[in-house]
Amino acid sequence: MADGGLTSAAVEGIVDEAVVRKLITYVHAKIGDVFGKKGKPYLRSKIAGYNNAAQHMAWVILVDLDNDFDCAPQLRYAWLPKPAPRLCFRVAVREIEAWLLADRERIAQFLRVALSMVPFHPEQLDDPKNTIINLARVSRRRDIREDMVPRPESGRPVGPAYSSRLIEFVSNHWRPDIASEQADSLQRTIRCLKALVGGNA
Repeated sequence: MADGGLTSAAVEGIVDEAVVRKLITYVHAKIGDVFGKKGKPYLRSKIAGYNNAAQHMAWVILVDLDNDFDCAPQLRYAWLPKPAPRLCFRVAVREIEAWLLADRERIAQFLRVALSMVPFHPEQLDDPKNTIINLARVSRRRDIREDMVPRPESGRPVGPAYSSRLIEFVSNHWRPDIASEQADSLQRTIRCLKALVGGNA
């Protein structure tokens, strides 16, 4: 496997960074710098530069589909019609949280909710992030509820430690191989990364 070099990445935010680090490690590659982490508009504004860098070394760009387009290929073409040969440009359908929900057993254990409450087809959800928040809302653990569920008076969409809790989950509990069985866009991302580090991308 031609994984002697580093694989750099660019993502929307810090939870996405944790996911991309986990995936790069999962395919036995070496993680380089992770860029972006300032939201989706910033990532799009920098994508030409990242693509240029991917002419010379392995790169991963990971972005949420959200409701911007009907499908992942539309977003990829709109953002970057001609990706570099060493770029793995992948789209989470519809949000990175769908990939975390796809490991149903572990997310249920982590959030301390019944397994039956975790949906089977997370990529079909309109708002996976809100699904996670609503699961946290009924958690048997008070600290999970306080960390992840937004306080009504805060005006924020998520709780004060939402991101740090998900990073903890990704780093210590999430299983990409299991999750990929329920999330096609994750499975495609893993396949792309394996080809990239194998020198076939």
